[in-house]
Amino acid sequence: MAFFAISKQHPLHLLSTSDLTMELDRLYEENEQLRHAVSSHATIDQAMGAVVVLGQVAPEEAWRVLRDVSQRTNTKLRVVAEHILKFAQGGALPEPELQELKKALNRYRICSEVSQPLPGP
Repeated sequence: MAFFAISKQHPLHLLSTSDLTMELDRLYEENEQLRHAVSSHATIDQAMGAVVVLGQVAPEEAWRVLRDVSQRTNTKLRVVAEHILKFAQGGALPEPELQELKKALNRYRICSEVSQPLPGP
């Protein structure tokens, strides 16, 4: 059985066994990267929910809180999210992250209160 690659440069190009092997390896690597990205995204979403509940901030502000803690502690966002999930379940949060979390919550809680519409008559 013959396999062909189709592209603009080579409308019908016969693939060698080594070409097929390289393409298979590339696809396996891409698949692994996508699995990791989906897992990280789910962790970050869950941590945003925890920040919304713990910090009494809007979901958009929760994203900013996580991002700020990550940037100000020089810690990957996924790692910060994992730590916050453990913290929400009663675990400890590394001290630098805890301090930055408190500061960020204070900043964004004020932003949320200012953007809230005033109660009407």
